[in-house]
Amino acid sequence: MTLKDYAALIDARLAELLPEAEKKIPDTDEIPWLLENAMRYSVMAGGKRLRPAMLLACADMLGVDRAEALLDACALEMIHTYSLIHDDLPGMDNDTLRRGRPTNHVVFGEGQAILAGDGLLSYAMELMLQNAMAYPEHSARHILAMNDIMAGAGVGGMVGGQCMDLYCEREHISDERLLSYIHVNKTSRMLTSPLRAAAALAGFAPDSPETTALTVYGVKFGLLFQAVDDILDVVGDEKTLGKSIGKDAEEGKLTYVTLYGLEGARKRADALAAEAKDSLAIFGDRAAFFVKLLDDMTHRVA
Repeated sequence: MTLKDYAALIDARLAELLPEAEKKIPDTDEIPWLLENAMRYSVMAGGKRLRPAMLLACADMLGVDRAEALLDACALEMIHTYSLIHDDLPGMDNDTLRRGRPTNHVVFGEGQAILAGDGLLSYAMELMLQNAMAYPEHSARHILAMNDIMAGAGVGGMVGGQCMDLYCEREHISDERLLSYIHVNKTSRMLTSPLRAAAALAGFAPDSPETTALTVYGVKFGLLFQAVDDILDVVGDEKTLGKSIGKDAEEGKLTYVTLYGLEGARKRADALAAEAKDSLAIFGDRAAFFVKLLDDMTHRVA
């Protein structure tokens, strides 16, 4: 299975979970048509489905029934999409372009965009709970998986990282320790949690050698992702990326490029890729998907 293969599985299930809604007065407990379409607009806008694909690929590698992991993978993509909707708001990054088309608040207004993000986050939790109840014999595994996903997205993870990112930007702070905190929490945690969730679904303890190795990979991969993202914001093509470029420097963001320079950021990216690859040794040839993912990430242009 390739990244595109996993993305196709996830796209099909997401389309079922968020069908296009007709304008009508909603029944009790029904998602209002405007909210559902705003949620769907951003979820179905494309993208590589990297995070949910990592969860499914790791589940396959560890022998988890894919059907048991698919809903958690979709929930993870909803959480990621909610973060993008909120990141694009005027009070955050103030972006008008995402995945090659107008951002959610440009199309639906700021208030509805906030609610679309809120809706995706809460719906994701509902779906994971429903999935856990569907497999009562594995309920403890599902609780661990949900904890990893929500902790990675929460106040000690992605939200905390975003908080400090905004703080450094507005206070014009440049500190290597803060950069590490921001990138580990804002980016790496959401790339580590799918791997840890898959390990939990496979029955591995949080401190097992397998889960530990996957955690190291996720952290290094997330830092690599951010380093490449920072580099592309300087040298990338806006049309290819599908989003605005040059905003990091314009807004005074703390990035790998601002701290280490362009060449230094590239060297750091290469080192992170090597460290991430080393962490996969415990899995041998079974980790081929994740080795290729590193190579693709190192050389990505979008």
